[in-house]
Amino acid sequence: MPTLEQKIKEYDAIKQTQVSSEILAMMEDSTAALRATGLEDRALATGDRFPDFALPDQHQIVRPFSYYLTQGPVILNIYRGGWCPYCNLEMQTLSSILPELRSRGVNLIGLTPEMPATAEDTVTANKLEITVLSDKGNQVSADLGLVFILPEKLRPIYKHLGIDIPANNGDQSFTLPVPATYIINTDGIILYHFVNVDYTKRVEPTVLLSELDKLLSTI
Repeated sequence: MPTLEQKIKEYDAIKQTQVSSEILAMMEDSTAALRATGLEDRALATGDRFPDFALPDQHQIVRPFSYYLTQGPVILNIYRGGWCPYCNLEMQTLSSILPELRSRGVNLIGLTPEMPATAEDTVTANKLEITVLSDKGNQVSADLGLVFILPEKLRPIYKHLGIDIPANNGDQSFTLPVPATYIINTDGIILYHFVNVDYTKRVEPTVLLSELDKLLSTI
């Protein structure tokens, strides 16, 4: 089975043939500018306490995050939206290791700024069997230090590509979360984090399994 990195490389190769070099350069410049803000260094990280919150899932059932932690450690995957090819590749690959996660007593949960109905569409389209929480307005992601505003110069490009962020998110803020993955123990402490402002970079699921085995062996 191809790794997530291999799948992303294959998609990047296709993107190079379909998107102009000017637009690609603009996207890379925006990523570099975001990195220069130091967001990665300010985001919640390993050793920090994860905040509790209550959000609706894709079925509009509202539960506190602490509810999920009573069932065991959680891998929380924060993604931009179902319109993002990298997010879909990541969620599909993470979903493929669900049996291994569950055998370790670990729950996989997604979190997105999209509305519950849109989140449910993503779950269905990617054949996911997980809970996805709807963080309208990116309020939780803001508490995690992950939120940025999509640059105005990119908005018409996204619109041309058929990506309607305001419609998907239910607001006009154009705020998005930097994709991130956290392993959180039942006490609400972050045991592992992956945060990268380059949205094309994602943690490999096998790395998460390796980290889990190291962490669970110490409990």
